[in-house]
Amino acid sequence: MPSPWRHKPDGQPNLQQTLADEHHSLSWLFAVPGGDSPELEPPQAAVQLMGSNTYEWVLDQIDGLSKPEAWSSAFGNTRVFVFTSRQLSAPKGANIGFLSGAVEDALPAIREAAGDGTVWIVGGGDLAVQFLEAEALNECVFTIAPVALGNGAPLFPRRLESNQFTLTSAQQVGQFTRVAYKVTYPDR
Repeated sequence: MPSPWRHKPDGQPNLQQTLADEHHSLSWLFAVPGGDSPELEPPQAAVQLMGSNTYEWVLDQIDGLSKPEAWSSAFGNTRVFVFTSRQLSAPKGANIGFLSGAVEDALPAIREAAGDGTVWIVGGGDLAVQFLEAEALNECVFTIAPVALGNGAPLFPRRLESNQFTLTSAQQVGQFTRVAYKVTYPDR
């Protein structure tokens, strides 16, 4: 029986299916016309998940540690879980939890925090694959930019077969293409 909550990674790969450049930066996105379109924003979610590289990049971009109000402005009161194997700092008053270990072990805490709401994986292709391997993804949404980085963090750093994905929508937003896939688990 499907659960009422949903995990959705929302990545912005380029033409080479890399999410971030070799320095874990997403700053290349800012140069693409239309990248600030509200249509490209992830919808509101009860919980957002990210890996430590994404978290540190966001913190750096908004200067979140010295300006906690910037984190609050970006994430509101949304619960954010960061998967990390390192000790990380959080902006004062931020609704952030740090998790380590296997995704399967973290699922109960994530489900409790999400209630009936949606969970978005906003960064970390490896993290998204771990949720896929735990059979905890329902949908994948990608916004593809017309950029080729050369090197960088792959969208999915493991081989995944087409029998796990069914295209449900494709939309042009300026220079971007946003696609959504339903995730299935053939061995279920």
